Amino acid sequence: MSTSTIPEILTHVDAGVMTITLNRLERKNSITSAMYGAMADALESANHDAAVRVVVIQGHESVFSAGNDIGDFLGKPPSTPDAPVFRFLRGISSFPKPIVAAVCGPAVGIGTTMLLHCDLVYAGDNAAFSMPFVNLGLCPEAASSFLVPQLMGYPRAAEALLLGEPFMAESALEMGLINRIVPPTEANALAQRQALKLAAKPLGPLMETKRLMKKGNAAIVAERMSEEAASFGRMLQEPAAREAFTAFMEKRKPDFSKV
Repeated sequence: MSTSTIPEILTHVDAGVMTITLNRLERKNSITSAMYGAMADALESANHDAAVRVVVIQGHESVFSAGNDIGDFLGKPPSTPDAPVFRFLRGISSFPKPIVAAVCGPAVGIGTTMLLHCDLVYAGDNAAFSMPFVNLGLCPEAASSFLVPQLMGYPRAAEALLLGEPFMAESALEMGLINRIVPPTEANALAQRQALKLAAKPLGPLMETKRLMKKGNAAIVAERMSEEAASFGRMLQEPAAREAFTAFMEKRKPDFSKV
């Protein structure tokens, strides 16, 4: 069964697997408010649909996601807890069934942090992960300020979150962010094969095992995500973010010397 809530987000259900595809290649799969809403709706549907046992999130072999669409983001900043981006983050972080991701090319900002809430992640050898929140005058989101130090250790997390510089698939594998590296043309297919393996297993034990593994962090993740969202919203109105976004739109290097 194929559905398309909006052209930029495609969903397809087959053999117990819902595949959510980022489909905005001409803009490097940068994510708009409408796309967040469509992904949040897809996860909610998958959660309540007994025919869906596993979710796959994928992009294109050349790019996973360039992160937020800056123009759309500035025009529709997330100002309430019900903003589409926050609905999506709550949905993916609390999703009870297995989530498999396939990542190739750039995975910027939320393109990386959403992976912290996936259960299996397969990357092309061209994958490049980055979390440049500080460089945009902002703070981390998706509970990454908690989950990234927990995953990578503080020194590597500080390098990733304070400097915001990209790290490649080999480093992501060593840190434990991803499960396996394959050629880009094989990543989506591998994610599908692994999802089908999961879909063939009993759903109750899968969900209970996932719940037990995540139980120790669940409350912390929810609390940290809420705190990050409040800080993120406040920082959006401050001079550093205004300078960062203005510089981005003007295609120049930001000058933070006065902020």
